[in-house]
Amino acid sequence: MDPHQKSVYSDGELLEIYNRPGHRDHGFSLIVEKYSARLYWHIRKILINHEDTDDILQNTFVKAWNGLPDFRQESGLFTWLYRIATNEALSFLNHNKKRSIISFRGVEKQLSESLDADEYFDGDELQLKLQKAILRLPEKQRLVFNMKYFDEIRYEDMAEILGTSVGALKASYHHAIKKLEKYMLED
Repeated sequence: MDPHQKSVYSDGELLEIYNRPGHRDHGFSLIVEKYSARLYWHIRKILINHEDTDDILQNTFVKAWNGLPDFRQESGLFTWLYRIATNEALSFLNHNKKRSIISFRGVEKQLSESLDADEYFDGDELQLKLQKAILRLPEKQRLVFNMKYFDEIRYEDMAEILGTSVGALKASYHHAIKKLEKYMLED
């Protein structure tokens, strides 16, 4: 395989490599290679800040490394990793909310200011307006919108990741779309 090519292994093949005696490190590095970019951007949409995202991504892979020997494959590897990443990112946000006395709107404002100052954001004015509108959504709607719209995650997989029903997710997505339409028309 060309060293510049991304992993073309299926999740089953990755787990098979990981479970071979003496191949645990190599198998895990292939898993990291396959999923680090997707998980990074998933977490980044939740936290906005690059440094926080890097920290949470690292925590996600540490938890995955520690949990992988007991992974029963009742869900897909992708779903399991996204669940860890989502929980880590939401725990980080909740921890920061509890530490400070910032209201939800204060957190939205703080994230919005962080987006304005983000040297890695390379979108145009309309993309910036959309991102700021997304930040105005309640946390669950924002998460569901990002996972469905940007990550193209199926409702069934989202239900497993977030521990909720497909119907509730569809309703959250619908409400998010309606709010975003309203927010985008303001100004």
